[in-house]
Amino acid sequence: MNRLNSVFADKAGALFIAYLTVGYPSLEETVEAVLLLEKSGADIIELGIPFSDPLVDGITIQQAGTKALQNGVNINRCIEAVRLIREKSDIPLIFMGYYNPILQYGPEAFCANSFSAGADGLIIPDLPPEEAGLLEETALQHGLDLIYLIAPSTPDEKIKYVASRSRGFLYLVSVEGVTGVRENLPPGLQEFVERVKKYAVQPLCMGFGISTPEQAGQVARLVDGVIIGSNIIRHLSDENWRTSLPAYVHELKSFLRIQEP
Repeated sequence: MNRLNSVFADKAGALFIAYLTVGYPSLEETVEAVLLLEKSGADIIELGIPFSDPLVDGITIQQAGTKALQNGVNINRCIEAVRLIREKSDIPLIFMGYYNPILQYGPEAFCANSFSAGADGLIIPDLPPEEAGLLEETALQHGLDLIYLIAPSTPDEKIKYVASRSRGFLYLVSVEGVTGVRENLPPGLQEFVERVKKYAVQPLCMGFGISTPEQAGQVARLVDGVIIGSNIIRHLSDENWRTSLPAYVHELKSFLRIQEP
């Protein structure tokens, strides 16, 4: 059983999945933040590979990616970050990035080096399963779970197809559009999750637009994991993040524990 399977098997309530952009505020602080997030209660970490044209990322993550690129972060340095984290942590680590840099790097080398460093999975938001055969096969050969996204507008037949291909978990996008903090959750999430559950056997995790502990608690009643990125990045932009981030995570986790509907 790999790290992702193990953490879902042992869960009590919905898991908290935290997203960080590798290299923001710096590579060293990324590693420090992952270890602090784990200590504070995060269950899985998504490590964003910075890219110059991040199609699904809102302004907060775009700015973090720009800063990371200015810091000289590339795929090799992202893999280095995984190695550094693995020296002190066994938390599941998932790379989230766009396909163009991976294609330029070479899918075989990327998967081999990522797994060797200690990564557990991949999320490639601009690579639909119909076009992912090469990367999917390569990831499988190297023990990496390739995780696909499903949006509320996805028709049932496509949900069935994506669910048959995704490994580790299914990433449910709560809203159409890009990532970012929103004041309210969109209507229809329960119906969306129920549609997916008709076809999925793997855990379901939801992200995009979830920021407050209260919003996370609402989503936690529907799925197995809650993904938060932009609000994590916002905390890291504050010089006091080593204090504010654990406080935020502790409050968040209190809303993710098993609650009666």
